[in-house]
Amino acid sequence: MHLSHLDWGIIIGFILTLTCVALWMRRFTRSVSDFLVADRCAGRYLLTLSEGMAAFGVTAVIANFEKFYQAGFAAYWWGMMLAPISMVIAMSGWVAYRYRETRVLTMAQFFEQRYNRRFRVFAGILTWVSGVLNYGVFPGIVANFFIHFCGLPETLAIAGVEIRTLLVVMACFLGMALALVFGGGMVTVMVTDFIQAQFVNIVFLILMISVFVKIGWTDTVTALSDTGPGKSLLDPFDQEGISDFNFWFFAIFAFKAVYNCLGWQSTQGYNAAARSPHEFKMARVLAEWRNGVTYLMLMILPIAAYVILHHAGYVDIAAASRASLDAISDPQVVTQLTVPVTLLNFLPAGIVGLLAAAMVASAISTDDTYLHSWGVIFVQDVVLPFRKKPLSPRAHMNLLRGSIVFVAIFAFTWSAIFPLRDYIFMYFLLTGTIYLGGSGAVIIGGLYWKRGTTAGAYTAMIAGATVAIVGITIQAIWPNVPFLLSLAPKFPLNGAWLAMIAYGTSIVGYIVVSLFTCREPANLDRLLHRGAYALPGAGSGPRVIGLSRWRQLLGFTNEFTRGDRAIYYFKMGWTGMWTAIFVVGTIAGLVFGLSKTVWANFWLFVIILSATAGSVTVVWFLWGGIKDLRLLVITLRDKNRDAGDDGEIHSSPANPDASVRTNEPAETVTPAVP
Repeated sequence: MHLSHLDWGIIIGFILTLTCVALWMRRFTRSVSDFLVADRCAGRYLLTLSEGMAAFGVTAVIANFEKFYQAGFAAYWWGMMLAPISMVIAMSGWVAYRYRETRVLTMAQFFEQRYNRRFRVFAGILTWVSGVLNYGVFPGIVANFFIHFCGLPETLAIAGVEIRTLLVVMACFLGMALALVFGGGMVTVMVTDFIQAQFVNIVFLILMISVFVKIGWTDTVTALSDTGPGKSLLDPFDQEGISDFNFWFFAIFAFKAVYNCLGWQSTQGYNAAARSPHEFKMARVLAEWRNGVTYLMLMILPIAAYVILHHAGYVDIAAASRASLDAISDPQVVTQLTVPVTLLNFLPAGIVGLLAAAMVASAISTDDTYLHSWGVIFVQDVVLPFRKKPLSPRAHMNLLRGSIVFVAIFAFTWSAIFPLRDYIFMYFLLTGTIYLGGSGAVIIGGLYWKRGTTAGAYTAMIAGATVAIVGITIQAIWPNVPFLLSLAPKFPLNGAWLAMIAYGTSIVGYIVVSLFTCREPANLDRLLHRGAYALPGAGSGPRVIGLSRWRQLLGFTNEFTRGDRAIYYFKMGWTGMWTAIFVVGTIAGLVFGLSKTVWANFWLFVIILSATAGSVTVVWFLWGGIKDLRLLVITLRDKNRDAGDDGEIHSSPANPDASVRTNEPAETVTPAVP
């Protein structure tokens, strides 16, 4: 095995700590709403850290390793174009604020309120199929990572039977995730993800210092400068030879950030878990700093691996790394593990253990959240709409647990048999687009456009799914069809371009069909609980009384405290600075051209400034997260529950337009449901 006793001790100690926290938190899950969305009690810091960690799995780490190993620092430049877009989305509360105002528990429940029950089921099925296919490769990627990182054999003899180690490792990680989500649902998932997020941030700071000190900036610049024309890893304007992770890849992601805001449902429990719409909005504003340390490390580690493999000063380490990679038979797995295997041969004992424990945290946090999300969606949006009688809380939660187990079994099976032939990011885009292709138009149109119709929603979802399925099929069969191979060695459109085609087709379909079929505008005030439909004590939407015009344009409301305003101004200044740098640098790069020395100095500036800001953020968010965690525990301990707050829409002949329950607390505390 590659790991020392110290490394294994760090990993085991972390897992035991996480287990103790999970066992303690499960006592606070007393209702279906607790299991689904932590009874909507999460504060901004707890929410943003936990949600960020849930999306930061081993698969996301490896996908980013692939991207930065291939495109270097230059990939970060085009990613900077997302900064102002992300700022506007977060500060305006785009989609997120209105979605939280609906008080639904899942996105498809919103679809039933806005469109109809049949569309809820249709969308729920499409969401679930897209999600489980997308998640289906996660356990296999995670297992491959740990097998080669820890130096485990390809097979293990258990009771005299040879079993693939891949299957054993997948079963271990899925089993740990199931143990976390089973007992406490979203309450346990959120709190353990918070613990893991803080651990990973601290580990990444240690890793950054270790890598930076051991390699040094001079060797980094030397290795990255020695590339051919059109393949620069320093200059983003000299990347014509890098076909996938270029300007257009990030331009499509910029559009995707707006179009698919809250669209992907892998963390759907977090979307409805905030204490209020304003807390949810502020959590998303804080997300940029939440990602500071992690995103910096996702760039530095693969670049460090590239330097080790291409600089003359690391010949012995490079030889050992290549020997380990040559022993792997699957070329796609080699691509995924180039960075981790290289780091394993480079980092000292103890640091390797911290990195491995951080990857364990990333794997568990993603698994428990994704199992929870896709299991919940199937029950809430596919099974329950067909039932005529409501389930008891106990039966409801047992059904949720059964669905979660099924998702785990599917992911285990799919990872065991499915060969991943594309970059991980491209697979994510393709499988995600089955649902995301049309959901953006349906969500945005449903929340903001009164004339959006059910027919338009069906058109958008079907169009997006069709483009994605056709693209996946062609990409899969292309290598096996001689006629297609004679046209090109591989399918000319990658996952990013197929996704963009699906988005455009869905938008046009939604608008055109809605305009032709709209008979009466939808009542958005009722949907959002505003005006005459406002819930007691909940206000009537975001108020801007007494605020200047420019503050209203910036997204301020009367809900903002002095601290909230300070966070907004700081975010505008921080994002504005990087946006100005991007604009000026892009003009200079296109018009004059900048030398490799200039780019190298700029990337050093980025690392130092981002690392400093990230270190401050770790402390800031740790303090805020602990306060939110304490308030969550107190609230869940003392709060009365509404047993009917289970995500079903209750209507009657006398009130056919009934919306989701008001979810006001009942008079007595609901007993704990095992």
